Amino acid sequence: MLNLFHLTVLSFISSLKEETLPVAEFVNKSVKWITEKFSWFFDPIKNDFGDKLEDFADMLAEIPPSIVIVLVVLIAFFITGKKFGLATFSLVGLLFIYNQQLWEELMLTFTLVLVASLISVIVGIPVGILMSKSNLAENIIKPILDFMQTMPAFVYLIPAVAFFGIGMVPGVFASFIFATPPVVRFTNLGIRQVSKELVEASDAFGTTGSQKLFKVELPMAKTTIMAGVNQTVMLSLSMVVIASMIGAPGLGREVLSALQRANAGTGFVAGLGIVILAIIIDRITQNLNKESA
Repeated sequence: MLNLFHLTVLSFISSLKEETLPVAEFVNKSVKWITEKFSWFFDPIKNDFGDKLEDFADMLAEIPPSIVIVLVVLIAFFITGKKFGLATFSLVGLLFIYNQQLWEELMLTFTLVLVASLISVIVGIPVGILMSKSNLAENIIKPILDFMQTMPAFVYLIPAVAFFGIGMVPGVFASFIFATPPVVRFTNLGIRQVSKELVEASDAFGTTGSQKLFKVELPMAKTTIMAGVNQTVMLSLSMVVIASMIGAPGLGREVLSALQRANAGTGFVAGLGIVILAIIIDRITQNLNKESA
């Protein structure tokens, strides 16, 4: 009996080796079909939305750097409880980026991160709320989130280019796919961790579902949700260099260009600019979380 089972398994494995499943071919045909059939949806995003992104980045670049630096320093000063640590770092860091003539690239990078993060939050929080309200939705969405988080980030560039061409739009799309899971998971977790007694008390007072959500559950889960927003923003920023491979402008493109030319100095300076931006954004969003607690 064992020999028969062993032979069956070996035969099955041999057949798998001889007949390759056409997964890659299926994916290629699927992407091609989606691109052709939904061009009416992708083309306006690629053209109109792409133009608006560039206009917004140009608008930010036209603001005098001195005004931007002062605003960021003031925000950092007041949001940390009038402490000088983050404000001083922001001042020195932004002046360094300006001195290295990377200000325009900084604004482009900030635009990409801001837009990708906003889209992730706008989509992610409602999905997280849905997961918290339905075990069925949670069981369906969780594997999708696992797939989104474990798939190598470079793979997202392929459909991004197929759907939107090259430029900032596919960079935003790839960043959105990569950065959305944390805010979804944290929103779901935060609402599910709200005290059962508090929820039962709100039910006893006759609150509607929307009243319970907006006046009880979301305020109580705000700290957890903001932690998810922080992670989403940081993941969006981590995609900057990867997105530059499909034409996304900014500091990531400078790093990629330096890599191609083996120019360690230029790459280090551009990378340092990304680090400075990441630290400023991270500390500000973390302190926003403390303020909301």
